[in-house]
Parts: sequence; structure tokens; C-alpha cells
Amino acid sequence: MPEPTTHTLRLAVVSSTVRQDPTDAAALQASGAEASALVRRAAAAGARLVHLTEGALCFPDKRVVSATGPEEIGPSDWSRADWPVWQEQLDALAALSAELGVWTVVPSVHPRPAPARPYNSVYVLSDRGTVAARYDERMLSTSKATWMYAAGEQPVTVDVDGFRLGFALGLDVLLPELFTGYDHLDVDAVLVSYATSGLTGNAHIGTRARGAAASHTCWVSLAVPADATAGLTSMVVDPVGEVVAEAPGEGVPGFVLADLHRAEVIAAGRAFRRRSRERLPG
Repeated sequence: MPEPTTHTLRLAVVSSTVRQDPTDAAALQASGAEASALVRRAAAAGARLVHLTEGALCFPDKRVVSATGPEEIGPSDWSRADWPVWQEQLDALAALSAELGVWTVVPSVHPRPAPARPYNSVYVLSDRGTVAARYDERMLSTSKATWMYAAGEQPVTVDVDGFRLGFALGLDVLLPELFTGYDHLDVDAVLVSYATSGLTGNAHIGTRARGAAASHTCWVSLAVPADATAGLTSMVVDPVGEVVAEAPGEGVPGFVLADLHRAEVIAAGRAFRRRSRERLPG
């Protein structure tokens, strides 16, 4: 079991296979088994916190869940999803977190009774196997907002071994105000989970993650799928915007480790920004 410390926080950021059919019980089970295996390997490597990507259990395709699909994209019919099997995978990760004594950050859809739409969410599983917090994506894409999900409304922070963590999901990474909000909440790191959706040309997301870290002098962890064609890999960025750990980009599921520590620039940068804001007119 990893030993907690107030001086550093060993983080594993995972790249995994993302499957897109929530009606396929076997696919959900395969994703759950892969995620569990990677969490177990990361814990054996000393990770105290394991960060999974958006879609680690499933990233529902808008055509698969469309009530008029797959030929047309329409309002999502979430009754098609195999919710019991999906929940089993999440429960298994919670139990594994307790067994290994690690914290696990797991993006997953949060269902709500119809006609309310579900949230695209991040579950923060504690080292005791409980849901310590849930964050709901706030900046939804056009497809997500039009057909699939309800938008979240607030930031969420969790303290792990003396480190304050904030969370972002999907296109939240494009919203500078989100990171500024977390800056006001004194976070040490923002954990961003992002699904590349099988598309190329995602390199700018890594650039945005590095810019957010440097602008707000905080650590940023970016977890993305194991997809060699995406132009983006899982990474950890330090508070001056340097990539200190990065997946090889070969499309193979795995993880990279980084030790987060209390860099002096975090507090100094935050104090400078606060003084500067106070001097702004109006």
C-alpha cells in the first residue's frame, strides 16, 4: 500500500482504451477490467492517486444512444445503456481503491431519473472506497449540450494528503475562467480528463494544459485515451508549464508517474495575482 506523505503526492496518469457503446455489456466489462488492472499496476509502482481519462469505462457515442439513431442524431435515449453493468464496474474500482489504499479519479456518466438528462461526471473515489466527490462537466460541446447531458454548475475540490485538487472534464479545458476559479480556491493541481473521440489534431489540448499550468502556477494532469492517431498523450505539467511526465504516444494502454510537490512558485504566483487583481480599477 502506498505510504501517504505531506511533502509529495505520487500521481499516476493513465492512458486507456475508450469504448463507445454503453449498451454493450461485454465492452463495459472489458473497460472495467482494463481500468482495474492499470490501477493495480499504478499502486504497485507507488502511486497514491490514479487519474483516469474521460470515457475510461465508456464514452457514449451520440449515434448509439440517439433515440432516432444510428442513422440520425437526436435526443439520447439513455434507457438503452446497460446501467447495472456500468455501475458494477464503478463499484469494482471503488472496492479496489479501498483494497490498495489509493485514490482513484474515474470519469463516468452520472444517471438521473428521466426526463432529467444525466451528467458527464468525474467520480473521486477515496482510499476507503467511498465517493469523496463528484464533478460534473460544465462546458459541454454542442452535441453533448443539444442531445446528451445536463451541464454542471460548480467547481469541486478534494484534499488528498494535504494537496488540494480541482477537476475538469472534456471541453472544460478550453475555459480559462475555470482554471482562474480554481486559482481562487487555492488548488495545487487541476486534473483534466479528456476524450480524443478517435479524432486527429488534438495537440492544441496539450498546449492549453501547459498554458493553464503556467498561467495559474499549478500542476495540471491531463489524462487522455491510448490513441496513437490523436496527436495527444497523457501528461503531467508542472507549475511553470513544463511537461515532467508524458506517455509515449504509441497507443498502448499504460500510465506515467509524477511526484507533485510544493513548488515555491505556486504560492508566490498566487499571491502576485491576488495583489494585482486588487489593484485593478473597478
